[in-house]
Amino acid sequence: MGIKDTFKALSDEYRREILEMLKGGRMTAGSIGERFEMTQATVSHHLSVLREADLVRTERDGKFIYYELNTSVFDDVMKWILAFKEEE
Repeated sequence: MGIKDTFKALSDEYRREILEMLKGGRMTAGSIGERFEMTQATVSHHLSVLREADLVRTERDGKFIYYELNTSVFDDVMKWILAFKEEE
């Protein structure tokens, strides 16, 4: 995915909070949803946007799907941002 999708995903405070939660390790959608006062469908939507932007990865373990950070995308964003500083 492109940088536009990354910034769109990061523009939402709930998605940023989900990413903060995932810094502690992988979690199921149910575990993530327990921390918010929103429907499971809304949580699933936010997770889908993060997945489409490649900010999170999924892994199936039995009947559960676990979400975890994809740190390589964060590395790419940081390189892109730092390129502006280097141009000064």
